[in-house]
Amino acid sequence: MDKKQPDTLRGIELPGIKKVNSGKVREIFELEGMLLLVASDRLSAFDVVLPDPIPYKGTVLTQMSKFWFDQLTENQIVEHHLISVDFDEFPEQLKRYRAELEGRSTLVRKCKPLPIECVVRGYMAGSGWKEYQKSESICGIKLPAGLTESSKLPEAIFTPSTKAETGHDINISFEEAVEMVGPEIASRVRDFSLKIYTSASDYARSKGIIICDTKFEFGQVGDDLILIDEVLTPDSSRFWPADEYEAGRAQASYDKQYVRDYLETLDWDKTYPGPKLPASVIEATSARYLEAFKKLTGKDLV
Repeated sequence: MDKKQPDTLRGIELPGIKKVNSGKVREIFELEGMLLLVASDRLSAFDVVLPDPIPYKGTVLTQMSKFWFDQLTENQIVEHHLISVDFDEFPEQLKRYRAELEGRSTLVRKCKPLPIECVVRGYMAGSGWKEYQKSESICGIKLPAGLTESSKLPEAIFTPSTKAETGHDINISFEEAVEMVGPEIASRVRDFSLKIYTSASDYARSKGIIICDTKFEFGQVGDDLILIDEVLTPDSSRFWPADEYEAGRAQASYDKQYVRDYLETLDWDKTYPGPKLPASVIEATSARYLEAFKKLTGKDLV
């Protein structure tokens, strides 16, 4: 029987507020007419929530998503679910939870989430690199021969995947995505995803960051499609420092890859319980999240 992670690693409780879901990083609470998303400082690696939090991580994820949502609104690219991240605008029933919520919480519109992840890849990395080495293709998309690890792709590609509550998401072809959500919705989320990635990638490159790949989620409000969840954060994307980029090898990153690399040096079977992290790894990982935030937004995290 699989060992399961205890609920104690999925922390934040708000007595009197209904919790509807507890994920690896986020807690979701139901309010009248909206949802409250709370980003913890938890970090998962190899689908295991580790025992040590990463300081400021939840706040970085929340505030960086807010930054990108604002950009999308300004550029009129796609509608999204964000209502507010300003605690002073939160409902009165939440005011006593300022210490738990401020800075790391988001009020969002309710919607019906689509059952697929919308992944866009601009460079060769991760599961895409593994698949390419076997077939010179990713999710059924044929790519040129001779690409190496971290190579820039000729153009960004849309490579959807399934959503998994536990374990790994599974890459699927566009045709399989069509079977799951229908041709019209599949085409629309593909087009939205590629447009968002292209716009964000150009902006990030001007700030010294390469967005290797990223994951988006969409939901439906009636007939409308809206962008939901977090967007373009170090947890949903691979961010690489542009001044250190060199194709043909793995890249330094601003995400939790630093933790993964450390864990790979241990004799650990990648099942719960996860090992404790040294203070140096925790501090270095936190610093990477904070640096990515400052580079992209031009501001220090408040």
